Parts: sequence; C-alpha cells; structure tokens
Amino acid sequence: MGGSGRVTGDEPPVVAAAEVTAARTDEASLPSVAGVVLAAGTSSRFGAGNKLLAELDGEPLVRRAVRTLLDATLGRVIVVLGHESASVREALSDLDVPFVENPRYEAGQSTSVRAGVRAVAETDATAAVFLSGDMPFVDPETVDRLVEAYSLGVGDAIAAAHAGRRGNPVLFDRRHFDALRGIEGDVGGRSVLLGSDAAALLDVDDPGVTTDVDTPNDLARHG
Repeated sequence: MGGSGRVTGDEPPVVAAAEVTAARTDEASLPSVAGVVLAAGTSSRFGAGNKLLAELDGEPLVRRAVRTLLDATLGRVIVVLGHESASVREALSDLDVPFVENPRYEAGQSTSVRAGVRAVAETDATAAVFLSGDMPFVDPETVDRLVEAYSLGVGDAIAAAHAGRRGNPVLFDRRHFDALRGIEGDVGGRSVLLGSDAAALLDVDDPGVTTDVDTPNDLARHG
C-alpha cells in the first residue's frame, strides 16, 4: 500500500514500537480505526492462477491477511475485491467482513485504495489501516502498535518498518482521505505518506511487514 523500500534521509522519522508500548496507559482511549485489505489485483507476476487464493499451510493468502486485521484492535475491516471477486469472496465467506467491489481494478492499485477510502469515509472511523492481500505474514500486534502510535500522536500517516526498510501496513488519518482519493495508476499511498509533514515510520520486530508474495517461488520459500 505504501510501498516498501530502504529507509533513507528522505523518509519520515523512525519511532521504536517499544517506546510506543511503554507510553500506552489507557486501552479504553484507543481511537476508532478501520481496516482495509486490498484484494482486487490481477497477480500478473504470479503466473497462472490467482495468488491471493494460493494456499500457505492450507489457508489462502488473502484469508491470512484478512485475519491479521480481524485479530487486531480495529473497528470494521473492509475487503476490496476485483479480479476473480466471486472466488475471493468465497474464500472469506465465513469471516465477518463487508466487501467493496472495484470494477476498475485493472487500472492499478490506486483504484482499490480509492474504493477502500470511500467505504471507510462512510463510517465513524478516524483513520484506516491498509494492508495488501498478498502480505500473509504480518503479526496482528504490529497493527495494534500502529493504532497505539496514532493514538499517542506519533503521526497522522504511519507505516510499519523493519530492519531499515519501510513496509506495510500503513495507517492514514482521515485528513489524508482526500489526497488518497487523488492518486492514480498502479501505486498505493506512498506519495501521500511521504508528503505528510506529520508522517512517521514505526520500527517493529516483525519481518512480515516487508514480506509479500509475488511469485510461486516466494510462496515455496515460505511454505
């Protein structure tokens, strides 16, 4: 969603997740944050088949990503569908998530981001955490750390980072929704993240934030 890359001098400041956890005092004061799983892409680099439906330990990748957000301390978790939407919907049929169809998914990831933003904007959530459906290894606690950091005023656009690399998921405050609606092409929210003067990177002990599945070899390496 925010893209991944080596943290450089042009990146937002890095904050250690341990510092955020130590500062957390009142669980009841956590803000209402929604979750969005981007699950509409065509999996062009994966070859034959839909990579989101490929199984890891007997479970579709997209299902693992959705469960990550469901197991975190979030409000509503929304799934954006597009390519082979009926099959993806079936893989998630027993999970308590609403679906949003993106008929323009072939125009790139930005169309799914915009669809997710529109859905979250109709709720009372103050922010949203975005996660790509091909990232099955993120720990739900990482999502909770993002929400905690946001609640403590660490930033209004916060991306998870690990071992010097910016990754996903990414949290955006509602004030960035208009900017996210304006992105175009096969990109996520990187430009919005880097363009915020109140952005931050949250350094977490979770290699899953920089590990996605693009090819069958990626899947075999982790299977």
